[in-house]
Amino acid sequence: MVDGRGGNTRDRLLRAAADLIAASPGEPVPLRAICDAAGVRLPTLYHFFGSKEGLLDAVVEHGFEQYVALKESREPTGDPIQDIRDGWDAHVAFGLAHPGFYALMYGQVTPGRRPAAQDRTTKLLLDLTREAGRRGRLVTTPERAADHVLAANVGVTLHQITGEPDPALSVDVREATLDAVTGGRPGPRPTTERSLGDAAATVLASLPDDNPALDAPETVLLKKWLAAVVRDLAG
Repeated sequence: MVDGRGGNTRDRLLRAAADLIAASPGEPVPLRAICDAAGVRLPTLYHFFGSKEGLLDAVVEHGFEQYVALKESREPTGDPIQDIRDGWDAHVAFGLAHPGFYALMYGQVTPGRRPAAQDRTTKLLLDLTREAGRRGRLVTTPERAADHVLAANVGVTLHQITGEPDPALSVDVREATLDAVTGGRPGPRPTTERSLGDAAATVLASLPDDNPALDAPETVLLKKWLAAVVRDLAG
């Protein structure tokens, strides 16, 4: 429905609710205040959302859409454990930047019920833990690893929203959680080592047997050393 004030009435109600919730984290927002902000009457809200719970569900969906967009905008590193680590930090940052949304998304719990929109973010995490499992980086199942990470991440974020932000605590819990699911198994070699291996491989490939700098026996010996360096760093 498009009204005379311009824009979609449902969207205006949703934006009004989201703005009021964001402005008063953890505080109840009267439906009439939402209607006043959107310039409609209460029956119009019920027409689009059915109830206050229906409206809040739509706001939660809106919050998850923002969060998923943030997650999907991040470039993968190629290392699933590092991507989980970066995703953890993005999760905490989102919660601190949008405490009202976050409290609805993860803080208001109904036993036996989870917002359907939360499945999208859970799938992003599960994709990473499954990739880590395929690479032999986990000491538990990908599903269990994802549950560990999500539970700890949500707990840390809610703790920081209700208290003072503590980046060091978040890092400590993050690393302890990753150690628990990986058993401390190392990932790829550091970038400096990989660069050294790449450089050795480049020299090995480009060094001709007949060159003005080295005699033939010295060239053969150097190539053996370079090949050993490449094998060692690749292994």
